[in-house]
Amino acid sequence: MCLYSVCMEAEFNSLEGKVSQFAQVCERLRAENVELRQQLSVAQSDAKRLSEKIDGAKARLENLLVRLPE
Repeated sequence: MCLYSVCMEAEFNSLEGKVSQFAQVCERLRAENVELRQQLSVAQSDAKRLSEKIDGAKARLENLLVRLPE
């Protein structure tokens, strides 16, 4: 009976350790996900700003081309 109890205790401790590791991995991934979402938001904002700058430059060039004599 005592051996069974020792085996069960060892299995429980092993499982507890694995659950703890899993929880740590989940927390790390959650924090990484938040960071990646922030980076994505910044990158999307930068891309939008650069696209707007390109559109503005394109409009100015087209305006200059219209004014060039042929």
